[in-house]
Amino acid sequence: MVAAGNLMGGRSDAAAPAAIELRGISKAFGPVQANRDINLHVPKGSIHGIIGENGAGKSTLMSILYGFYKPDAGEILVNGRPITIADSQTAIRAGIGMVFQHFKLVQNFTVLENIILGVEDGALLRPSLSKARGVLKRLAAEYQLNVDPDETVENLSVGHQQRVEILKALYRQADILILDEPTGVLTPAEADHLFRILEGLKAEGKTIILITHKLREIMEITDNVSVMRRGEMVASVRTAETSPEQLAELMVGRKVLLNVQKAPARPQAPVLEVRDLAMVDAEGVERLRSISFDIRAGEILGLAGVSGNGQTQLLEILGGYPPKGARISGTVRMNGAPLPLSGRGCDAGQRRRDGIGHIPEDRQVEGLIMDFAAWENVAFGWHDAPEFNKGWVMDNDAIRRDAEAKMERFDVRPRDANLAARNFSGGNQQKIVVAREIERNPDLLLIGQPTRGVDIGAIEFIHKQIVALRDAGKAILLVSVELDEILSLSDRVAVMFDGRIMGERLPGQTTTGELGLLMAGVTDSDGVPPGPARVTDLPEGRA
Repeated sequence: MVAAGNLMGGRSDAAAPAAIELRGISKAFGPVQANRDINLHVPKGSIHGIIGENGAGKSTLMSILYGFYKPDAGEILVNGRPITIADSQTAIRAGIGMVFQHFKLVQNFTVLENIILGVEDGALLRPSLSKARGVLKRLAAEYQLNVDPDETVENLSVGHQQRVEILKALYRQADILILDEPTGVLTPAEADHLFRILEGLKAEGKTIILITHKLREIMEITDNVSVMRRGEMVASVRTAETSPEQLAELMVGRKVLLNVQKAPARPQAPVLEVRDLAMVDAEGVERLRSISFDIRAGEILGLAGVSGNGQTQLLEILGGYPPKGARISGTVRMNGAPLPLSGRGCDAGQRRRDGIGHIPEDRQVEGLIMDFAAWENVAFGWHDAPEFNKGWVMDNDAIRRDAEAKMERFDVRPRDANLAARNFSGGNQQKIVVAREIERNPDLLLIGQPTRGVDIGAIEFIHKQIVALRDAGKAILLVSVELDEILSLSDRVAVMFDGRIMGERLPGQTTTGELGLLMAGVTDSDGVPPGPARVTDLPEGRA
């Protein structure tokens, strides 16, 4: 076990002038102690990481700093001066800006309209828009935050929407910028660009607080890092003086395997066979272009690619809820039987009966009903199962017992089946969905972004469950924008770009650079080294 006290005592930046200092901050929500006697020192002009498991209290602490919550005890100092932050407007006036994990943008407003929203100079918008246009041009040039000021936000990529959020904070003259899980929905290229932006902000004297669960990012971009566990600050250290293994142990309180441990796959007969699958959406846009692949029992096919290249539509069709108005062609067979791709028989309930489980890309929109209790969410899709019913009446007690057992096995925290889904952290929400789908023992499991916004301890657990399902002889389709996750979990990797499968690789015989070229649309014929094997080339029993 790492000695947290030694790390605290060994911190060499404590005497540096602080942009933010927290002293003895505590916050409780009923019986739950979210923050307990937190002390934090963030030097001016630095990038300071805050890490911890989901539910460790990171977001609560930052919400206190931004004025969303009031602390029960403790003191906040900004640039050495005590301050009471009553609301977010107080925080903004103190020079604090925050970019949330789930963006706070009006989707049908333009970039300019979002920038000035809440800080208009008067009843007439024209002067405010004119002023914002000039400031935006200067900020974009200074910090590489280029974005079309007249574009509607809903038409922007996720990476560009994040730039708008940063521009909003800078327009409000923020000198201290808090970013909550900023790369959770970014591609590797977008994340690299964000890091260049943060380095530029730091060079201009801005202070950055970065909340993330990705240890690689902590090691790459931060000057100092603080670790929270179960509401307490357990360590603070200079990043150069620690390691990912040490930080992971501090976060979880035990040693954590950062690499997926799995035996070679032993693929058997095909479970899913997809041939020439194509889709044109209701607007006439071709989303899928003649896709063909197989997945065999006992293997994981990883599907890499930048978000928005057809992966979502593929999962929706296979999951039984194709986009409305879409025209779909091609064939899909499950255990040798054809699956309807639209119309009668193409629904999520029938897919479950066909042996298909689905962990969707967006747990809050497609995986859970946020206002419903955990026990209700655990039963969704299976509420008509015989064990959950007494004749014509649902047996709620049986459903609660089942949910409590699943929450125990999957280490969902807090262990309260009556708690609404929205009151769980993102990682624990994901565990609820994973438990529901895996415990039904599907022949085929569709997985979209399994660990998005999930901490290192939960990532390790979820990865183990996926590998265990593979080892039990199940077929798994894994969609992820995290190349590290794709390479470590998959037995084969296919890459999607613009609705096509560009190529396939074996994880041990490729690189992130090679996959990145395929993700950018560079095909084998354009100069990417050919892969060692296609899906149909692999003999049974070989990984």
